[in-house]
Amino acid sequence: MTTGHETEPDTNDLPAEAGGHVPLHSLLGLEFEVPEEGSRIAEVRMPVRREAMGSMANLHGGAIATLVDMACALAAARCRGFDHTKETLVTSDMHVRYLGTHRSDVVVARAEVVKLGSRLIVVECKVLSGTGDDGDDHVIAVADFSMMVVDKRLGSARRTAGAQ
Repeated sequence: MTTGHETEPDTNDLPAEAGGHVPLHSLLGLEFEVPEEGSRIAEVRMPVRREAMGSMANLHGGAIATLVDMACALAAARCRGFDHTKETLVTSDMHVRYLGTHRSDVVVARAEVVKLGSRLIVVECKVLSGTGDDGDDHVIAVADFSMMVVDKRLGSARRTAGAQ
């Protein structure tokens, strides 16, 4: 399992959209296992803790959206097997429907690629928190998500490196 606090070579060599280091992910304590190359499914866990809470003592919508973004990006990146030295993935659309509050100490985003195009990848995601009274997963959010494959431009890399 990988967390934002670990420095395993497996994930630090990955671009952010494939599970590489992003400081916000560390703050929220996101944890995941890197899916096998070609896998259409990814799961990311987030502990319910103070850093992820809103003013009403519920998970903040932005924290849930970040969890969804990470799970969907990880599924898209591993499904396609893109070359992160020549291209990147960018979120082109994300719609999150918030359905309920958490019931457990950890919430889990389960993302699955439903359409893999040459430039657009469509992913569906559910955010779960324990089980409901009926024994089924308690769904606290669902999302539709798409990512676009974009060629990297050398000029962009230079501007980023110069800003550091």
